[in-house]
Amino acid sequence: MDVTNWLVLVALIIWIVNVVQFFGRSKSSRHFDWVHFITRVGVFGAISTILYVVPIFHFNLFFLPSFLELHFDEIPAFIAGFAYGPWTAFGILFIKTLIKVMMGSQTMYVGELSDLIYSTVFVIPAVWIYQKKRNMKGVAIGFAVSTLLQLIATSVLNVFVMLPFYIYLYGMTYQGLLALCQLANPAIKDLYWGYTLFANLPLNLIKDAIVIVVTFMVYRSIHKLLHYDKSKTK
Repeated sequence: MDVTNWLVLVALIIWIVNVVQFFGRSKSSRHFDWVHFITRVGVFGAISTILYVVPIFHFNLFFLPSFLELHFDEIPAFIAGFAYGPWTAFGILFIKTLIKVMMGSQTMYVGELSDLIYSTVFVIPAVWIYQKKRNMKGVAIGFAVSTLLQLIATSVLNVFVMLPFYIYLYGMTYQGLLALCQLANPAIKDLYWGYTLFANLPLNLIKDAIVIVVTFMVYRSIHKLLHYDKSKTK
């Protein structure tokens, strides 16, 4: 790996170390079960990784640029997060990103880092809210808040960070990337509001809706099995 790749990997390691240290200082960590935590992160992280890296689980939409794909690796993190808490959810998101980084990348790992940010913003707020209010109202509020935050994060970062980065990385021009987007959707008139309204928002709204529906259905079906410690669930 070159220097950039090592720097990204080191940044990821520093991130997770800081998270673990913060968790270790919390009062609730006195009875924290590291065996269960690692096991849960490992099992659900493996499922999330498969959904993230295996091409057959990625889908393109005909009215969106070809470089935009639907992938559903956040579903295992949501399910485990609702069952075991936000730290487990974040561990799953981190481990699937780390595995993908170790497998290599065509985006100098910036794509993977952005995916980690998007997923964290999407999953963690909903899980945290559900932990505070474990009922249907908590689920609804959590999903609504996390979806809004994720749409804002993806819109801002895509327009002001990711698109300029890809233009630089692949040696493209603004007009060249715009023309590529317009091949799929002529309504995209620019790479700012046009791209946001007719590419970024539709992609994420569709993806988030699918993730939310599947998460809700699966979690309601298996949540009693996940709580094998007989803890009170709703």
